[in-house]
Amino acid sequence: MPNHKSCEKRMRTSEKQRVRNRAFRSQLRAAIKDVRSESNKEEAAKKLESAKQILDKAASKGLIHPRNADRNKSRLAMYVNKLS
Repeated sequence: MPNHKSCEKRMRTSEKQRVRNRAFRSQLRAAIKDVRSESNKEEAAKKLESAKQILDKAASKGLIHPRNADRNKSRLAMYVNKLS
């Protein structure tokens, strides 16, 4: 247990952030899986746009590296373009 008040506060804020990050990361993974599981090109394109927004938001918040977001967006776009 922490010995200082500032450490107690840090524990509380860290826990809040951990829960928030976990929820957002789960949402991110679900969005990527939604695009990958789609076989219809039009539906996949719609889901791709929402996945791109979520990836950009995660990168801006520091949840994932910006290059990681770019790489995922590129791979998802290639997947959607290959659909017929």
